[in-house]
Amino acid sequence: MSNTIKAPWYKYYGKEKQHLEYPDFSAYKLIEYTASKHLSNISYNYYGNKKTYHEFLKQIDEAARALKAIGVKHKDVVSICMPNTPEGIISFYACNKIGAIASMIHPLSAENEIKNYLNISKTEWLIAIDFTIPKIDKIIKQTKVKKIITVGVGESMPIHMKSLYAATNVHKTLLSLNPINYLNEDYNEAHSKTISWKEFIRLGKEYNKEIEDGFKGKEIAAILYSGGTTGTPKGVKLTNLNLNASAMQNFEHVACLRDKDKVLAIMPIFHGFGLSVCIHCVQYFGGTSILLPQFNAKTFDKIIKKYEPNVLVGVPTLFEAMTQNNNFNHMKLDFLTCIISGGDSLSIELKKKFDDWLEKHKAPTTIREGYGLTECCAASCFTPLNNYRPGSIGIPYPDTYYKIVEDGTEKEVPYGQEGEIVITGPTVMAGYIHNRKETKQTLRKHKDGRIWLHTGDQGIMDKDGFVYFKGRLKRMIISSGYNIYPTNIENVIDSHPEVRMSCVIGIPHPYKVTAAKAFIVLKDSSKESDELLESIKELVEKNLARFSWPVEYEFRKELPKTLVGKVAFNVLIHEEEMKTKDRKWDKEEDLLEQVEDETSNEELLDKLKKDKE
Repeated sequence: MSNTIKAPWYKYYGKEKQHLEYPDFSAYKLIEYTASKHLSNISYNYYGNKKTYHEFLKQIDEAARALKAIGVKHKDVVSICMPNTPEGIISFYACNKIGAIASMIHPLSAENEIKNYLNISKTEWLIAIDFTIPKIDKIIKQTKVKKIITVGVGESMPIHMKSLYAATNVHKTLLSLNPINYLNEDYNEAHSKTISWKEFIRLGKEYNKEIEDGFKGKEIAAILYSGGTTGTPKGVKLTNLNLNASAMQNFEHVACLRDKDKVLAIMPIFHGFGLSVCIHCVQYFGGTSILLPQFNAKTFDKIIKKYEPNVLVGVPTLFEAMTQNNNFNHMKLDFLTCIISGGDSLSIELKKKFDDWLEKHKAPTTIREGYGLTECCAASCFTPLNNYRPGSIGIPYPDTYYKIVEDGTEKEVPYGQEGEIVITGPTVMAGYIHNRKETKQTLRKHKDGRIWLHTGDQGIMDKDGFVYFKGRLKRMIISSGYNIYPTNIENVIDSHPEVRMSCVIGIPHPYKVTAAKAFIVLKDSSKESDELLESIKELVEKNLARFSWPVEYEFRKELPKTLVGKVAFNVLIHEEEMKTKDRKWDKEEDLLEQVEDETSNEELLDKLKKDKE
């Protein structure tokens, strides 16, 4: 069937294979198979706590037995609400080993967001980082969750760091023991369902039955959350084939990854980019995932100096911040052999700036850009090793085909003409969980008999098959690689008793690339005041994750409308684009703070602040 599709990009492949053979088994089985070739390699490094592949597989088996011991069965959903810690990735592969589905939740999600994710996936078992428990306490009765396994950030830290971690959290431990908490019915219910990670693993040691790993390639392995084509959060169903194909294609197409390479895993495991590129692909080729549960832009130079990673994967904001960090001055970065940018658009200017910066620091590589969506397991298009074209996001992966069609149709446009990017291949999702309407709109069978993913993104393909990203048709905002859903923010703002309606759009931002701005129409415009605006902000900050907070708010008497009465958000977008040149932003220090806000969280920074890297 592939012969019926034009693929002019193949002539730029070099030594990469055009087609790969994908196994019909689980993501865990792929890792188990490849790990057998390098059992003594270091699988992951968590603040100096290193585990070989042999040890990692043993940890996965222990957690898999523990899952079986608490009653998890084939195709059951286990939600994992964790940052990048060993327990997070152990839990993911343990679920996969027993045929359970891992639903990956952002731990900084607001309580109502967590509730929605748990209910969308019909979760009965939850593995969560400890600082999320206060939020989970408030919504647990509104879900089907019957068991919560709590994990501390310090669980797998080396002994000296664990002591520091414990010392800085004594006050939080005492708070959790406050008798007042036990007077709260919701807290009591959550507490009665909760066990620690250590107790969880201990239960697994008592499970002596054989674990059958019969998971097949086309079965659902994970649920990740994305905005889909409408910008409303949806659960993306990814199969074992999707995950395995992504790992194999990434390794093949990036073409410079090597056995034992150290990869800095900054991108989070609840993000397709982090899970597929920084974890599954690395574990596939025998590299080391350097796990970082939090990121501090101001001390990033210490992380680089300490671990000397070979591969750096991040969003454009990270690379911009690196060029602004004077602590990198005079630092030799000759150990960096591969730099991957994704999650957001990399401007031509930033690429040139960062490449010059790399050359200045003796790094024998340049930054390469990729493109993808959660709906196709993150990356599916990437800049060839030695063939960069300004403004291009590269060429498609092996067995993956791109074409540009007229918006809302299946009609392919000529090379050089703008249209909607559509994708087909083995990494394309199985669909959205419990949402046939959106699935049908996004996954469409074309006349060639293939299922094509309609991305909702605008692009151009040149005659050689190089793809150029032009913008997003859907309303979802990508800010420093994170998905922000305007509808979620609007729903919160509209719940304020003084608000009649609101509209949230993405506005150009010098560091985040795009950020959220809220336009608000009050029920009584005469009540506009700084005090009222502050109360609206407080409502937003209470109910939404920090990275999704609008950077600007503006009161309006009315919002522009389309002929059918809908809010014409494109008019607002155009107005803001015209203002961009006059908008003033804070400079270098604010840049570092913004990057830190987007890739970390206050709870983790507080817990780890005494770690002298």
